[in-house]
Amino acid sequence: MNAEALRDYCLSLKGTSETFPFGPKVSVFKVSGKMFALSILGQIPLRISLKCEPELAELLRATHAAVLPGYHLNKRHWNTVIIDGSLTDHMVENMIEDSYDLVVSKLPRAQQQALDWRPNA
Repeated sequence: MNAEALRDYCLSLKGTSETFPFGPKVSVFKVSGKMFALSILGQIPLRISLKCEPELAELLRATHAAVLPGYHLNKRHWNTVIIDGSLTDHMVENMIEDSYDLVVSKLPRAQQQALDWRPNA
């Protein structure tokens, strides 16, 4: 997965916007104003920080060398994923979707419905 594909995938999730609150090089992907992903798309190797359930975050870190505690984020709830080819694109996409779902699950029901989001969908 390259930077363009990563960006396109994040933006393909309903209601997602890309913002730059940390400067022009740091893409922050949000849904309903809440961050679910952060990446410096020009960085080599490419990395993305994603929200994650704490138990799963620890399991992913223990299982994959490319999954690290969230850089400059709450390490209990965020992982930084190095996109170096050791993880499949499908796995990275699943982690992005999980992060998105975690954020959307905390939104008010009306916002969830506007996004056509359903738990465990």
